[in-house]
Amino acid sequence: MAGGGGRPRCPPGALLAVAAVVVVAAGWGERVRAELKEEQSIDLIGKNEVYGDTRHEVNVYVKVFTNSPFLVCMDLALSQERIIDPSYLWIGPDGRDLQGQGYVNLTETGKLMVMGFRVSMSGAYICSLSHKVIETTTQEETEIVEAYKFMVYAYREADHAYQVSVRFTTMSCRLKTNGLFFEKLNKILNSTISHLTCHITASSYKCYSIRTPKDGLQYELFVNFLVNPFGPGWEEVCHRIPYDCEDVTNSRVRQAAERIGKFFHQLRHILKNELHTVPTIQYVENSFSMTPIDSCRPGFGKNHHTHQNCASCCVVCGPGTYSPNNEVTCQTCASPGARMYGAKSCY
Repeated sequence: MAGGGGRPRCPPGALLAVAAVVVVAAGWGERVRAELKEEQSIDLIGKNEVYGDTRHEVNVYVKVFTNSPFLVCMDLALSQERIIDPSYLWIGPDGRDLQGQGYVNLTETGKLMVMGFRVSMSGAYICSLSHKVIETTTQEETEIVEAYKFMVYAYREADHAYQVSVRFTTMSCRLKTNGLFFEKLNKILNSTISHLTCHITASSYKCYSIRTPKDGLQYELFVNFLVNPFGPGWEEVCHRIPYDCEDVTNSRVRQAAERIGKFFHQLRHILKNELHTVPTIQYVENSFSMTPIDSCRPGFGKNHHTHQNCASCCVVCGPGTYSPNNEVTCQTCASPGARMYGAKSCY
């Protein structure tokens, strides 16, 4: 039997396996959300550490420009034991030894933190742990080598916009007042949210004749528009934000959406005192609806199957895939190409 600091060999089912970890900058520190396959450990989450697993690779998601959690070159069960003469070798995605690299914090106990995480840092981080097992009775030494693989992905929060639909009754679909009303409505809405560097885009309306059981035939304007976070002046705001302004952008568009909701909540008063169209055009009570629309920056996308534990994140597109626009899907290259992470084209 092994002793003197040797490692008892546990059956695979007894080991705790970390499936994925998401690191998100939150307030003054970082919040780590960990999903565990067999049980959950508050200590594991609180220490901002992710343990390896010899049975499978561990997925880790790190928000761009933040530090990764510590990747621990052992599994959780081994971390609770005495280890004799441990040595660690960390290899990065580019195949180089990470010892001495300026962008990593590598501790003497085999823990690795990647600092200021960039898209190009995504990929496989592999650690080899070498240690000794000493037979208690014979003092015979056996060298054990175990490998741990972490797949580390850069991610961003999704950019948010809000699709709005609302209805108004009108006297006729042929009235010129309908178009004038629509133009005036757009101006007022843009004025309401312009200080948040947001604006109204993709606005349109259609008029329909509708038969109702109670009121007979009536006419309604179906108005649709998008509350867009990238209004005039948003670049200047972003230039004052270090690294990435997506959090500020999403906060501003959320405030803009709330103001739009309040506007329609108070619309009876606004129609009467500002648009001067009563009783020609009337707001249809409770017709206001707003749906959040997510988009990802070029080079990022969502994949609920590949990245189940970061399904709401915009994860960097992997090799062989790309995203040229602000949609939420990484497309597969038709021919070999885009061998890097975060590609915006296949070439």
